[in-house]
Amino acid sequence: MSMGAYDEDEHERREQQSSRVDADFDDERTIYHGEVEYDAGSSAEELLDQFEEIKSK
Repeated sequence: MSMGAYDEDEHERREQQSSRVDADFDDERTIYHGEVEYDAGSSAEELLDQFEEIKSK
């Protein structure tokens, strides 16, 4: 069989493989509890100072 020739067995194998449904995964949603806080009131200079402080640790 030459390269690129039609192979019916391979076609059927791929067709079966693509028609299967994978139901082996957790379908439940994860619920997270907690808080998110952010402060958008800082100036650019304050943010740079905070960044430098974090980098130095």
